[in-house]
Amino acid sequence: MGCAIICKNNIYRIIDANLNRSREGLRVCEEIVRFIIDDRKLTAEFKAIRHGIDGAARKYFSTEALIRQRDSACDVGRTNSKGELKRSHCKDVFRANMQRVKESLRVLEEFSKLKGKGPALSFKRLRYRVYEIEKDSFKKVASLPDLR
Repeated sequence: MGCAIICKNNIYRIIDANLNRSREGLRVCEEIVRFIIDDRKLTAEFKAIRHGIDGAARKYFSTEALIRQRDSACDVGRTNSKGELKRSHCKDVFRANMQRVKESLRVLEEFSKLKGKGPALSFKRLRYRVYEIEKDSFKKVASLPDLR
């Protein structure tokens, strides 16, 4: 299959990319609250949300179908990482990854609507949990020294 071929399964590429993006972003934030902030409760909450995304993904989408549609080699956005290479300190890493998670969950919510209400509502609930954990983490992350 060529890079420019368009098919209805390209929606699975969007779903797959955003599932990966959301879980990766959560893992980065989880590592910050675990190893730098040393907060057991926040660590557990980040892990629970990450596992919630995994559960929703398994419930509503076939892993095999998602991976089958993955085409990283031909992804036109693959080399577009200009802004991702700038981080001044740990707080920047946390904020960038929280933003990545929120955006990817919104994409998952929107494209899951094509599958039905159930998956869309699952991703919406997860997105709102992320808003809450961001609020709960904010003061602790903001008080971090500039670690490099």
